[in-house]
Amino acid sequence: MQPDHRQVIAIDGPGAAGKSTVAQELANRTGAFLFDTGALYRAVTLASIRAGIGGCDADRLANLARDLDIQIRPPSIPDGRQVDVLLGDEDITWAIRTPEIDAAVSEVSAHSSVRHELLAIQRRIADGARVVMVGRDIGTVVVPQAGTKVYLVASTPERARRRLQELRGRGIEATFDQVLADLEARDTYDSTRETAPLSAAADAIVIDTDGRSVEEIVSGIEEAVRAAWLAAGVSA
Repeated sequence: MQPDHRQVIAIDGPGAAGKSTVAQELANRTGAFLFDTGALYRAVTLASIRAGIGGCDADRLANLARDLDIQIRPPSIPDGRQVDVLLGDEDITWAIRTPEIDAAVSEVSAHSSVRHELLAIQRRIADGARVVMVGRDIGTVVVPQAGTKVYLVASTPERARRRLQELRGRGIEATFDQVLADLEARDTYDSTRETAPLSAAADAIVIDTDGRSVEEIVSGIEEAVRAAWLAAGVSA
């Protein structure tokens, strides 16, 4: 039986382009489950650092990804999180959102063997579900038949400002120049990697979030989503 991805809303784009904020509000409005797929790669990255596995060791990383018990579920604590991320019984929701993980996750996620191990999990969650999936290759690789595809962009300085504000809000010290350099480095790595490079799907709605309110962005996407569902015979 072919998977049913008509209700999937794929939101891709570079870091700090506004994906998480937009996805959360969109999920609230459409009654969809929010699934930030990047959390899977961040969880593997955290586990690899703890296990002393280098980011270049594709075989050990793939084995690690296959064996880990990673769970993503609705938030249980009102501390600003959008989902709970668990590694076994440990809540790692904020542990995977640090500069150390930011700096290492691109190398880990670039390995085709690691992506292969996590791909089945993502597609299983998407099959037949009303879900907002957030990542970098949802519309191009993970769920290319998603009912609605969106690609968010923003200028690098604006993204650095947003990321710095987020980090400081969690008590993590960083400088604007450091955050800017980290984003630029990850952009280059993600867009030039051999496996699933960062890019917009040919049929994605591309939205520049600079200077636009969340309300404006989400309303436009919601309109497109409901039109797609209506055309596909899905109850909105």
